Amino acid sequence: MRALFHHPLTRVAAVLGVALALTACGGGPTGDGKPVKSSADEIARGKYLAKAADCAACHTAPGGAPFAGGAALESEFGAMYGSNITPDPQHGIGKWSKDDFYKAVHDGTSPGGRHLYPAMPYASYRAMPREDVDAIYAYLMQLPAVAQPSKPDELRFPYNIRFGMMFWKMLFLKDELPVASQGQSPEWVRGRYVANVLGHCAECHTPRGALGQLDLGLQWQGAQIGRWLAPDITPKGLAERGWTEKDIGTFMKTGIAPQGSAWGEMHTVVALSTQHLTEEDGKAMVRFMTGDKPMEAVPAKEDATADQKLGPGRQTYLNVCAGCHGVSGEGRSHVAVAMAGNSTLRIGDPRNLVVSVLDGIEAQQFTGYERMQEMPGFANDLSDQEIADLSNYLRVRFGGQPASVTADAVSKMRAKGPVAKH
Repeated sequence: MRALFHHPLTRVAAVLGVALALTACGGGPTGDGKPVKSSADEIARGKYLAKAADCAACHTAPGGAPFAGGAALESEFGAMYGSNITPDPQHGIGKWSKDDFYKAVHDGTSPGGRHLYPAMPYASYRAMPREDVDAIYAYLMQLPAVAQPSKPDELRFPYNIRFGMMFWKMLFLKDELPVASQGQSPEWVRGRYVANVLGHCAECHTPRGALGQLDLGLQWQGAQIGRWLAPDITPKGLAERGWTEKDIGTFMKTGIAPQGSAWGEMHTVVALSTQHLTEEDGKAMVRFMTGDKPMEAVPAKEDATADQKLGPGRQTYLNVCAGCHGVSGEGRSHVAVAMAGNSTLRIGDPRNLVVSVLDGIEAQQFTGYERMQEMPGFANDLSDQEIADLSNYLRVRFGGQPASVTADAVSKMRAKGPVAKH
């Protein structure tokens, strides 16, 4: 999630005086700092909703205390950090009232009129009813208070001037986001809430405009996030990559499907959020993703002649990939996913494939005893041309895509990211 207010410096200077006059000043949390009394049912519902809304992903740092903040959100404008939302009175939300919390979730405004950047997905959460926001508040306020200061954002000028967000909201904040599928069934309607509001899928899978706003005309059609691509998850985009309703449901519940496993940010989504959905909400989410009349999944187009036509790429695959992914791309259970039918290889944009070869993929722990081993990065071991050849071989052999990856494209992606460790 990386939407930020973007203005040329000249425009910032022009609105500075007006903004200072209009920006809220003074005031603060309106709670009394005393323990919040809520029913056991409301707290339990709030806990479920907090998981469905994936709050922990941004408000819990790796290895940190739950909801105590510190998770980094990187963008080209600088880094932002999830805040402490435990009930600590000094560093968290311990002095926030229900109204304070609702304004933050619904309007993107914290006590004192401080405008939140839309890395906090209030553009999606805005459609959350008051009773659900109150339930999440009830749950958070009974968590252990953690006296950990929220880490300040590290944004470059002028993006670090928060009052600009006031104008951003006037232009772009809507009461409800559009839909990417068609339906009217009760299951589809519930799925719209689970995926479009709580799950805030649009925040990563919808491209953004020049001012960091969601491009609502391209809802769920995929977006670049740093060096990665959050792929198209419209019904058409999913069907073209071979996703069936059953496979989507399995993936969201377990993190693994015939099309591959959840990795990177999506692994976090499954681990902290979607695997915890009730059976009914899980099915509703899938129904909304596919629509009431799902499109038929397109079978993978494999080209066995790539073994001969793309010999250098095939040889690199045998040298460094086949030990885990199999000579014929069949994969190995509990070790590595199959290349045959792999969704990443069927995306027109090759960046996810190239960057995963460069950087590697961390070990993935899934539900039960299922896991996938760490995939090492090959940035230090393979040249740009070798990675281009390997990528082209995989895309043609298993993904039905053209051999369009160039060494120059690999070089540019290599330059933008981390160097793999020896």
